[in-house]
Amino acid sequence: MKHSVLIQTHFVAAFAAVALLSPAVQAQLPVDASKATAWVSGLEGPRGLAFGPDGELYIAEAGTGGSNSTVGVCAQPAAPIGPYKGGTTARISKVDSHGTRSTLATGLPSALDGTGAVEGVADVAFLDGKLYAVLAGGGCAHANPDLPNGIVKVDYRSGKWSYVTDLTAFYQEHPAAYVASDFDTAGVPYAMIAHNDKLFVVEANHGVITATTPEGATHQVLDTSLAYGHVVPTSIASNGFNLYVGSLGVFPISPTAASIVTLSKELFFIDTTPGLETKPSELGKFRIANSRAGFTTIVSLKFGHDGLLYALELSDAPGGPAPGNGKVVRLDADGKIVDVVTGLNVPTGMAFGPDHDLYISNWGAGGPGAILRIRIP
Repeated sequence: MKHSVLIQTHFVAAFAAVALLSPAVQAQLPVDASKATAWVSGLEGPRGLAFGPDGELYIAEAGTGGSNSTVGVCAQPAAPIGPYKGGTTARISKVDSHGTRSTLATGLPSALDGTGAVEGVADVAFLDGKLYAVLAGGGCAHANPDLPNGIVKVDYRSGKWSYVTDLTAFYQEHPAAYVASDFDTAGVPYAMIAHNDKLFVVEANHGVITATTPEGATHQVLDTSLAYGHVVPTSIASNGFNLYVGSLGVFPISPTAASIVTLSKELFFIDTTPGLETKPSELGKFRIANSRAGFTTIVSLKFGHDGLLYALELSDAPGGPAPGNGKVVRLDADGKIVDVVTGLNVPTGMAFGPDHDLYISNWGAGGPGAILRIRIP
């Protein structure tokens, strides 16, 4: 089934954009996202979000695709996903504290698939005060042969950007164990975080997690398909030494079937059982240490200022993704999964601001996109 947020347009075309939640609105949990005003609107496929050292919000936008075709040039994803139409319409926007948007970076690869869904800039992150973006609309399979999927460094003042690493080439040189029916040779990176002086990227189609240094050295952290097959990992968060990875799952949606997997260093799980001793060469590697089910279609994970883990769910009803069924849930200290925000329309990314408010990319597919700003009671 289709991965990431490649949602057929007919799921959302019949729905008008709802009003978004104003931070002035106070309510008990869960907060209803339909009772509010837009903070930022007019976005083109908003995906991942990050606040910069200047206090402004930076938004990855998928764009609108283009007219380029590589049919007959390279392998195409199977129909109905392929073939793609590519172009350079993806961008990165920034928003000031008043909610005023400006375009920071343009000319980034964007790809429109056969169902009308778009991949472009997937996520943004800051490492050592510098802005990086991970691209999902590039590569020959996405009709952008000269602009591979990868990580680019972006000057957050001028908007100029340049490649740090070519992830499309890396995925092809380091194939995953499991090949899905919708296999995409370009890869589909979805989420990126800065952790331990590296940029960790989760790729949804192959199911691999990579780590890249600012200089571009890239290695594979984990191939999730070895343990889980095609679960479509789409999100990553860090807390201390551990990483937490959430999955979208496959369509049709099966509520509560998605999981959050904890990745920990071998160093903290040394096995002294005869025949299973931890070898010195394995120290420092990540391994699967825990898995928690009960979630649905996870597309983003973030730790809140309260220290709790929040998950953004694309759509929590059975069947296909549908507007109004997206929500944010929280894993409370007692282990319960609690609804925090409901009534979202195809949400695709979120971030907590320095003001402790929650910012969500709403209508991340099927647009026009907007940023919802919510004050959690």
